[in-house]
Amino acid sequence: MNENGVYDARQLGYPKMLLLGLQHMVAMFGSTVLVPILVNGYFHGEGLSVQVTLFFAGVGTLLFHKCAKWKVPAFLGSSFAFLGGFAAVAELDVGGYAQMTYGEKLPYACGGGVVAGAMYFILRWLIKLLGTKRVLHFLPPVVTAPIVVCIGLGLAPSAFANASKNWILAAVPLILIIVFNTYGKGIWRTASVLWGVLIAYIVALIAHFLGFTNPDGTVIIETASIAQAGLFGIPEFQLAKFEMVAIVAMAPAAIPAMMEHIGDMSAISETAKRDFIKDPGLAETLKGDGLATMLSCLFGGPPNTTYGENTSVMAFSRVYDPIVMRIAAVIVIIISFNPKLANAIGAVPSPIVGGMSIILYGMIAAVGFRNIKENAVDFTKSRNLIIVAVITVFGMGMTGGMRIPGTPITLTALAVASLLGIILNIVLPDDNYEFDNDIKSDVSALTMNPRGDD
Repeated sequence: MNENGVYDARQLGYPKMLLLGLQHMVAMFGSTVLVPILVNGYFHGEGLSVQVTLFFAGVGTLLFHKCAKWKVPAFLGSSFAFLGGFAAVAELDVGGYAQMTYGEKLPYACGGGVVAGAMYFILRWLIKLLGTKRVLHFLPPVVTAPIVVCIGLGLAPSAFANASKNWILAAVPLILIIVFNTYGKGIWRTASVLWGVLIAYIVALIAHFLGFTNPDGTVIIETASIAQAGLFGIPEFQLAKFEMVAIVAMAPAAIPAMMEHIGDMSAISETAKRDFIKDPGLAETLKGDGLATMLSCLFGGPPNTTYGENTSVMAFSRVYDPIVMRIAAVIVIIISFNPKLANAIGAVPSPIVGGMSIILYGMIAAVGFRNIKENAVDFTKSRNLIIVAVITVFGMGMTGGMRIPGTPITLTALAVASLLGIILNIVLPDDNYEFDNDIKSDVSALTMNPRGDD
């Protein structure tokens, strides 16, 4: 290893390359599987498959690497930006949705995810036409940051609904995640959510076999499905379905997701000391992320996004060769064919999910507040106050969404808030933020890291 790091991992030998790939797999695993766990809560057990999610995290990463000309050391996992969209689709009761089971609604949510992935190509086209700096001038932190805040706080009620089923059990992951994230070192901090949930799961299993139950008398954990599952099985893919109401519920989340992607590309560039914004270019990385999201959602998986967790691990190891990420992707694909592991993950008790979600959703919101502060959004200017106020009130207060007159389409609160924020930023112009002047500022402005890492 030279003083600048390792750009060709083959010099380390194949055993070390495999270990580095395993380390990246561990880094992404916790957050990636949390998305189907959370979505299954919204859909009352009829949500996303853990196997399908893992499969498309691996396949999506390989697809991204191909689109990025094999140059960018990034890993793609489940996106948290779309959780609010999944929650909204799960509770749709208009038109035909009123007669559907939760499982029947899921393909329509995935169809909305496919359209959201297609929106990456709109931004890609605009960037190729106008240039990155000019396009992102219309999406400054005064717009994107309060949208992120609304994503986190909008999910808070579901966290409390799950945690309230057993507050004692919910407290275990909440406390452990805080401790590991604050005082942990290395992999203990990087994968703090994974360790917190894993230890809480062990506590739940012990309590279950000792005969304890939840306060309402229900069992703490359902183990029958784990015992019955085999060690090998094909993931249960299902085709997405398309309907305008679900599309409108899911697609607006593409806005913060795309901003997260651009921030991650800036962060990876800074970490690896290579300008990936220019080579292979933001247009190509957006293409890879968009295709990965479309492919995953088309076959019943969640939208994907580049992962800051793996960038943190890369900074720690100082190995910047993208092949290490591809090794991790292959490992994840192999794991996706294990139903017993998938059922064990899916059986995580809802109070544990609730305890974890309290800190996770809170961190998403906190990242939005941090972006406002670190980018010095000037609240002495009335235009900034107006934009943030409108986004926040519409994003948090419009609980039932907005029905478009004469149509069955209902815009979610996040969709309305995002549109209003973008429009107000255009009609109330100001040089509040310019992309590509300071890469550290770009990372802060655009990256939505649920764990809140630098």
